[in-house]
Amino acid sequence: MYDFAYHKPSSVADAVKLLSADPEARPISGGQSLLPALKHRLNRPSSLVDLSGISELKGIKREGDTIRIGALTKHFEVQHNPEIKSAIPALAFMASVVGDIQVRNRGTMGGSVSNNDPAADYPAAVLGLGATVVTDKRRVAADDFFQGMFTTALEPGELLVAIEFPVPEKAGYAKMRNPASRYVMAGVFVAKTKNGVRVVVNGAGPGVFRQAEMEQALSANWSPDAVANVKQPSEGLNSDIHGSAEYRAHLVTVMAKRAVAEAG
Repeated sequence: MYDFAYHKPSSVADAVKLLSADPEARPISGGQSLLPALKHRLNRPSSLVDLSGISELKGIKREGDTIRIGALTKHFEVQHNPEIKSAIPALAFMASVVGDIQVRNRGTMGGSVSNNDPAADYPAAVLGLGATVVTDKRRVAADDFFQGMFTTALEPGELLVAIEFPVPEKAGYAKMRNPASRYVMAGVFVAKTKNGVRVVVNGAGPGVFRQAEMEQALSANWSPDAVANVKQPSEGLNSDIHGSAEYRAHLVTVMAKRAVAEAG
């Protein structure tokens, strides 16, 4: 691990000031993605800006038909929060199957979404529910936020503050995990919202993406059978020693059926 400076601001304004002043500085919350990267020398920040002491980045609150979740909210808190379990049980379930119990007690939603790992769970829910990402500067629609592998719309020095999830009529999530690493090989989040049906795939490709054909099928008939014969093209999907692109394409259909069944 390389040498670096360490800062622990007490406000969003102070954190943004530190990050804006040094393009090589990196924010850290739970550290479940950044710390392994530092240990493997895949990242070399000049300084770490520890966000853990910023109270305004924490908390879960329902505002009408929206659940607002602070960026520093841990997976464990999402899993067990009564408001989320009541309004968006699929999101609480998703949190319960993130990593292992150590990761769930340290990792944060904001860190996961900002990192945008192809195998991360939360980006599928953010995009699947048509959520809004709130930063210190602006509000970004989910459809505009995720821009490819480990890439988002966040600008240098910009900090994710919270995510606002519209409460859906129905939602479900299912994923196939690699039995060794537990990372997602293919996952599908489905949601029936007031603005229509959304189906989002994670893990199978270089980033989350919507499955338009499944969305059309479920709009006409909300049932597992509606997506049973919808084939996900394998072009552009991940292919490695753990599974070919064709295998992951097959998993997308299987997971979509399970997600719809979970949604009810």
